[in-house]
Amino acid sequence: MTAVPPFEPGPAQYVYAALADHIARRIEAGDLNPGARLPGERDLAEEYGVALGTVRRAVEELRERGLVVTLPAKGTYVAQPAPAAEE
Repeated sequence: MTAVPPFEPGPAQYVYAALADHIARRIEAGDLNPGARLPGERDLAEEYGVALGTVRRAVEELRERGLVVTLPAKGTYVAQPAPAAEE
């Protein structure tokens, strides 16, 4: 398992994009396994020290990338990896 560096958004990147990238790296590193429930949006905002709207936009970005799925009234979960294409 690869250690993911702490979250530190750079000046040339939107904070929501940096947050989405950081969570994506955690997924890739195995810190967040497929099927694992992400903490709630308020908990993520507190953990990362960002606004709730920033977390919502980051989660939306992760959904667009296919890395997480959100089930209404259930939560947001790490998506199962797509099956490898057969040749």
